Amino acid sequence: MTNVLIAYAEEGAHEVAGLVDGGILAQYAWLIPVVPLVAMFLIVFVGKRLPMKGWELAEASMLFVAVYGVALLVTNASNGISYESSVEIARIGSFVIEWGWVVDGLSIMMYTVVGVVGLAVFTYAKGYMKGDIRFTWFFAAFTMFAGAMLVLVSSANMIQLIVGWELVGLASYLLIGHYWEDHENNAAATKAFLTNKIADVGLFVGVIIIAVTVGSFRFDAILQAVADGDSALAQVAFWAGLALFIGAMGKSAQFPFHVWLPDAMAGPTPVSSLMHAATMVTAGVYLLGRMFPLFQTDGFATDVKAIILVVGAVTLFATGLVALVQDDIKKVLAYSTLSQLGYMTVAMGAGAYTAGLFHLFTHAFFKGLLFLCAGSVIHAVHSNNMSDMGGLRRTMPWTFRTFVIGSLALAGVFPLAGFWSKDEILASVQYDASGSGGTLASAVLVVAIAGAFVTAFYMARAVYLTFFGEYKGHAQPHESPKVMTYPLIGLGALSIVAGFANVPGLYGGFTEWLAARPFV
Repeated sequence: MTNVLIAYAEEGAHEVAGLVDGGILAQYAWLIPVVPLVAMFLIVFVGKRLPMKGWELAEASMLFVAVYGVALLVTNASNGISYESSVEIARIGSFVIEWGWVVDGLSIMMYTVVGVVGLAVFTYAKGYMKGDIRFTWFFAAFTMFAGAMLVLVSSANMIQLIVGWELVGLASYLLIGHYWEDHENNAAATKAFLTNKIADVGLFVGVIIIAVTVGSFRFDAILQAVADGDSALAQVAFWAGLALFIGAMGKSAQFPFHVWLPDAMAGPTPVSSLMHAATMVTAGVYLLGRMFPLFQTDGFATDVKAIILVVGAVTLFATGLVALVQDDIKKVLAYSTLSQLGYMTVAMGAGAYTAGLFHLFTHAFFKGLLFLCAGSVIHAVHSNNMSDMGGLRRTMPWTFRTFVIGSLALAGVFPLAGFWSKDEILASVQYDASGSGGTLASAVLVVAIAGAFVTAFYMARAVYLTFFGEYKGHAQPHESPKVMTYPLIGLGALSIVAGFANVPGLYGGFTEWLAARPFV
């Protein structure tokens, strides 16, 4: 698969047979990040004067992104899209600063994930945040969060990616610290922000090394240099690749930068859901995917792959063990996210581009679902602790059913979504172990398989402590309103069927239509 991807990169976007430019859909894809950001400004300035205090603007922007993303996804699956457009906005010496957008398999997948999960979470948040004294401000920051991620994943160059990267960090700071009256929430927001800033130094160093060597910030120029075997880039590729990976480690919360993510649960539960499913923590994996040929082409940053494998394996297993002993239901899910991000990182280190991204795709639906279910429970019992729960399957039937679906998908139970994507990663690591990966890949495979059993155990524990036995809390539990349960049902359905997107013959299979795209 790696050879196929590199071959496509060598041909160049405009020469790949069988691909189309996407027509008007691709030409106007710049609206995907712009609409949420415009909505954010409108919410700030006029949101409080609107009937729903700005929520309707936020929801409309996510509906637009979801519909646009799905339309691109269907078109891409049927015909294959490769499109890029950039506008020059400044020159600094020999460097051209541009703003543009990319429409290819990787970006389309991210547009769809952010849009669909975002639509569900924003709908849910209307009920969850009801009565909040900063309701309008919350949705302004929340819309900025989604819009910033869309700026990041639509980027045609590294400068634009950094802009989106930093806006995501700023929005996360505002949202994690939403309940700023509590000092612990402020501390959690600051911790997340500063931890990411430390890792961001790596990203900046990597970008500078590559841009100075290649003479361009554009992804297509950089990857073309890799495909052409540029000797100057090859000499610095290890350090550039390592620096980029350090940046990715921060955003995707890989060891030792994992410490910020569990504390980020201080924010409202809808924030946790979107952050863990579709925005921010997926940015690091996206960066590894966008720069994939740099890490996989012989003579460049292939030595970094071993580091990526080790970091991913340590993260997936260690954080899974920590999830086993948590009482806070949101922290169980937070450590679970760290573990699943570890699987995605391992996949990238093993050269399994599409396996890692397929797990990102399926994980978005069942992890978004699980956090919304946790919020539903917290909303009912007024506690995050599972020791205050128990027996809730009787009073919260829809939350119970959908939480079980999400848990089974996360545990990789057939035929739910997580089964297909996690199995793809394990198979890819096994293949790497039988080839160039050798002993290291074999050890990582053992750790990954053990991690799968740990995942099943901590989710079974969470289901039992929350929904079985006797209720141990003091509040009167009740099912959440329809505005909160309908998104659970929608994401629950996607957690069941999303894995089938990788079945060969169904739109060509996720792996095939994502792999058979040029890196532009």
